[in-house]
Amino acid sequence: MSKTEALTQAFRKSIGLRIKEESEIMEGEIVEIQIDRSVTGAAKQGKLTIKTTDMEAVYDMGTKMIDAMTKERIVAGDIISIEKSSGRITKLGRSYARSREYDAMGADTKFLQCPDGELQKRKETIHKVTLHEIDVINSRTQGYLALFSGDTGEIPSEIRDQINTKVAEWKEEGKAEIVPGVLFIDEIHMLDIECFSYINRALEDDLAPVVIMATNRGKSQVRGTDYESPHGLPLDFLDRTLIIQTEKYSQDELKDIVAIRAQEEEVDVSPDALALLAKIAHEAGLRYASNLISTSWMIAKKRKSKVVDLADVQRSYSLYLDPARSVKFVEESAKKLIGNDGSVEFSASNGTGNGENMDLS
Repeated sequence: MSKTEALTQAFRKSIGLRIKEESEIMEGEIVEIQIDRSVTGAAKQGKLTIKTTDMEAVYDMGTKMIDAMTKERIVAGDIISIEKSSGRITKLGRSYARSREYDAMGADTKFLQCPDGELQKRKETIHKVTLHEIDVINSRTQGYLALFSGDTGEIPSEIRDQINTKVAEWKEEGKAEIVPGVLFIDEIHMLDIECFSYINRALEDDLAPVVIMATNRGKSQVRGTDYESPHGLPLDFLDRTLIIQTEKYSQDELKDIVAIRAQEEEVDVSPDALALLAKIAHEAGLRYASNLISTSWMIAKKRKSKVVDLADVQRSYSLYLDPARSVKFVEESAKKLIGNDGSVEFSASNGTGNGENMDLS
C-alpha cells in the first residue's frame, strides 16, 4: 500500500455518514396466534390477531412468518414490530396488561404499554457508516464481510469518485448527512514532502475532517528535502495550521496521572511510593515513571506483598535506567562500547556503571 493510499484511507475513516432510510412497519400487541398444522405435511398456515389501543386486525400467516414467530418465541401478549419490506419480526417486550398472568418472569423481560394509533406506521432508521467502509464494501467481492478481513489493499480512485458522486446526490435529496470527524496524526514530522503535499490538497476538500497533528521537534529537516523548517513541517503547510502551545504538568497533576495509571494496571501503590513515582515523573519523564509501576509491582510480588512500597520503587529505579542516566553511562563507557568503526578498547577504565543517581529520599 502506498503512502498516499494509507493517508486517503485514514482521511475517509474520519468522515462519517448518516444515511436516513424510511420503512413501513407494523407494530402492535399480539392478541392471538392460530396455526393450522396439516396432517399430510402440507405448508403451514395460520392467522395473527394484532391490535393497538385504537384498532385491531387479523392477518394470514404463511410458513416463513410462522417459522419466524416460532424462532422468536412470540406468544399472545407480546408487543412486536414487523418490517413490511423484509418481513423481519422483532420482539419489543410484553404488554403491561399481561404482566400478572405469570408468577415468575425472566430478569430481562421488558414490559411496555400497548402501542397507540394505526397498526401500520412509517419509521425512519439512521445508518451510521464511514466513507472508508463504503469504499471497502464497493471495492471487494465479499461486500460487507471485507471489513473484517484486515488489510483492504489499494482502492481504485474511480470507485471513490463514484461514491463521492452518489453521496453528494443523497445529500442534495436529504437522504444522507455528512459528518466530518477528527483525524489525529502523531509524530507528524516523520512524514515526507510527498505526504505533506497530499495532506495540503486533502485539506482543501469540502469533506475534509479536522486534522490534529502532534510533534516534539524544533527546527529540523523536512524529510525528502534538503532544507530545515520549524517542527519539521514545510513552511507552506505550516502556514495553514494553528499551533497550540502545551505546558508541562505540575507535580500534583503528575501524581494524579501516575495514580490513574496504577489503577488501570490494578496495582495498589502506597502513598510514599506514589509520591516518589510523581517525583521521578517530574525529573526523569512521565513514560519512565509509568513503566516503573509494572516493574515495581513485580518486585513487590516477589516478596509476597500486595502493595507497592517505597523500597520497591527505589529498587526498580536502581535496576532500570532513565534516558538521562543511560546517556551518561554511554558517555562514561564510550571507549568500552563498539563505535561506528567497529573499534573497542577493553583496557578502558570502568565507569560508574549507571550514571549519576538522583536523590530518592
